[in-house]
This record gives sequence, C-alpha cells and structure tokens, in this order.
Amino acid sequence: MQHILDAIQAAESGDTSPEDFANLELPESYRAVTVHKDEVDMFEGVASRDKDPRKSLHVDDVALPELGPGEAFVAVMASAINYNTVWTSIFEPVSTFGFLERYGRESELGARHNLDYHIVGSDLSGVVLAVGAGVTKWKPGDRVVAHCLSVELEAPDGHNDTMMDPSQRIWGFETNFGGLADVAMVKANQLMPKPEHLTWEEAASPGLVNCTAYRQLVSANGGNMKQGDNVLIWGASGGLGGFATQYALNGGANPICVVSNEEKAQIVRNMGAEHVINRSELAPKFWNEEGTKQNPKEWQRFGKAIRELTGGEDIDIVFEHPGRETFGASVYVTRKGGTITTCASTSGYMHEYDNRYLWMNLKKIISSHFANYRESWEANRLIAQGKIHPTLSRTYKLEDTGQAALDVHHNKHQGKVGVLCLSPEEGLGVTKPEMRAQHLDKINLFRGI
Repeated sequence: MQHILDAIQAAESGDTSPEDFANLELPESYRAVTVHKDEVDMFEGVASRDKDPRKSLHVDDVALPELGPGEAFVAVMASAINYNTVWTSIFEPVSTFGFLERYGRESELGARHNLDYHIVGSDLSGVVLAVGAGVTKWKPGDRVVAHCLSVELEAPDGHNDTMMDPSQRIWGFETNFGGLADVAMVKANQLMPKPEHLTWEEAASPGLVNCTAYRQLVSANGGNMKQGDNVLIWGASGGLGGFATQYALNGGANPICVVSNEEKAQIVRNMGAEHVINRSELAPKFWNEEGTKQNPKEWQRFGKAIRELTGGEDIDIVFEHPGRETFGASVYVTRKGGTITTCASTSGYMHEYDNRYLWMNLKKIISSHFANYRESWEANRLIAQGKIHPTLSRTYKLEDTGQAALDVHHNKHQGKVGVLCLSPEEGLGVTKPEMRAQHLDKINLFRGI
C-alpha cells in the first residue's frame, strides 16, 4: 500500500496524474477491521454495556474482492466510528452476518459479500483507485467521500426515493468491504467530492450522521424544517444532534438543545444555540425506577421548561433518536399539528406514548432512515461550502479501532470519533487552506472534548 499512499501525497503537489493512478498496481490484500462469524456468540450472557468491542474487532489482512460493474475501489485515508459499528461489534440487536447471507443469496455479485468475516465501517474519505464497467462520473485519482446508502435499483420502488428500494442497505453494516480499512469497495453512486478545506479525518467524519440529520430534519422526506420553527433536539452535542443543531441554526430555526451536563451545554452554546435544557439540572424523571410506567406530570414539567425558553411557544419538530426513554415526552411537548421525526432508538425500541396527545392534536410521527443520494449530496455540499462543519473530537489509528468503538459504546465521546486508515498522521489532505482559515474555529469546536 505504500506506493498508493506515495501517489496520493504526491498528487497534492500535482505530481500524480489520473493516468498514474489508473496504472497503479492494486494490492492483492489490505488491512481491514473485521468481526468474525465464528465469534458471534462470544458475548452470550454478558450485559450489553459490558460487551467489549476490543475483543471482537480485529485488524486482519484480507483479500481484495472482485470489482463489479458500477463499483469503485477507494484508497481510504480516514474513516469514523458510528453506532452501527458498535452494534456490529457486540452482535446486537442481531449478528450482521445474517445481512451478508441474505445479500449473498440475491445475486452473483452479492455472493462476494457473504464471507466468514465482515469488514465494517460506514464512513470514508480517500482517493478512487479503480472503477468498474459503466462508471463514467468518477475516475482514478478523484478525491472523494462516500455516503453509506447501497442500492440496486432494479425494482420500481426506489425510483422516487432510493431509500425505498427493496434492496436498500447500509454499506459497511449490511454489506461487506466497509470503510474501516485501507481499501473500500463502494457503489459509484455512493461517491461525492471531498470538501477540500478539511483534513482527511475531518472530511470522513460527517458522512453517516450528517446525511441522516439532513433527511430527518431538513428534507421534505423528514421534518421539512422552515425558518422560525422551534426544533427540540435530543442529545444536541452528540454525533447526530451536533449536526441537527447546525441545520436548525443554519436554516433559521430555533433549536432547543437537550444535553446531559454543563460541558455539553457549553458546546451547543459555542455552536450558537441560545435555548439549552441541561438534564442534570432539570432532572426529568419520565419513567418510574422500574422503567415500567411513565409520569405525565414530568412531561408537563418538561413542556413548561421549553415554553419558558421559547416565550410560550411549543415545539414544531422533535429530532428524536433516544427512543423509549424520551418518546412519550416528545409526543406530548409537540405543538398541535407538529411533527416528531425518529431515526433510531438508542435507549430502547419499544416506544410508549399517550396516543390521545397524538391523534386529538393531529401530530405526525415520521420515520427517517439515513438519506437518499440527492439528500446526501446536498448535505455534503453544505459541508464543502463551509456552512455545516464536522464535529470531530478525537482520532484513533486503525489498530485502535476497538478502543474507539468502546468509547462510543460507553458514550465517552463528543461529536464524532475518527480513525486514520492510510493517512499516516492527522492534519493531511487540505488543498484549500485559505478557506479553512475562515472556518477554523468552527472546524475545531469539538476538538479535544
């Protein structure tokens, strides 16, 4: 891989042409972070929190797969950790090998993914090494990032919104050959231009969460946010919430940011948010100690705290992702005719709410899952324009991916956690230093936290 890294670094000074990249010898094998099929039961009987990704995530030397039509090999300079990597590493809620087996039954090309190891990771920044038959938009040498929507688009269902394709999958989670590796295999329609004022690790980090937040909050497929909307954002300083907060501010809405401590409250204030609810101070108890019954009086107290910030107005859009712990409160505090958008359930999948507050007040619950190519492209375009910024707080080496995943698993991080793959150190890959200088404070807002 050293000759590939040398070519990438030389290209920044104009010493490597697209033809040079096209003529690079591809490796027969490469480093990749994997989970192993024969270890799916290794945490049996262990509580979720005590499952340790350092034991299940391996850095292996793996064979380069066959490149198919419409696909691309990318030399991965950097990647990032998402919750789906944590879920994969602890084999919850199910083993991802079931996804790979189903993909393997779908087609001859799908069969390449059905292996006894799973290369994980759903973010990347890097350089195109090779493209398969039929790819015309991208060529070797292109500097790219990738979104994680993998679709086949052979059925009619996905041609209005590609997220509706019956073969829709999340790359690196429901497919193999993900981004936590020196080389990744993606579909060419996952590729987008790298924001060139960012380093490799900064450019890799927004991907999954940025696109998810865009669809969930901004897109007509999600919250369809408009100027002046009051937007309740749970976990507003986190991986998803950090982007939702930026989109609310950038779009003229009023974010009401819910965080768990004063350090996180200061983070969102530094982002520009004025309305902050610190849960450690308000201490809402939405559930009894047994977790079996909710307390509507606590929903009311929470709603009162919101109206004290908004001048008496209720919430137009709730950016929901905690799930079971917060969903009843989210439904309650939303205004009549308002919207609750949900993309995850990190505190539990079995949501409970009082339906009277939903149906009698004409509120809407909208499910949102990642984003289509157009939404992802728009979200990345805003990054490239310097209107939305990465939330990278810390970066690890590829061999330390297990520790990075453990930190995310135990919520010891802020924003996003990056991983260096081929990039030998942080700070490389910037080709627009003047633009970077204009946004450096925002780019570094989460650094070291």
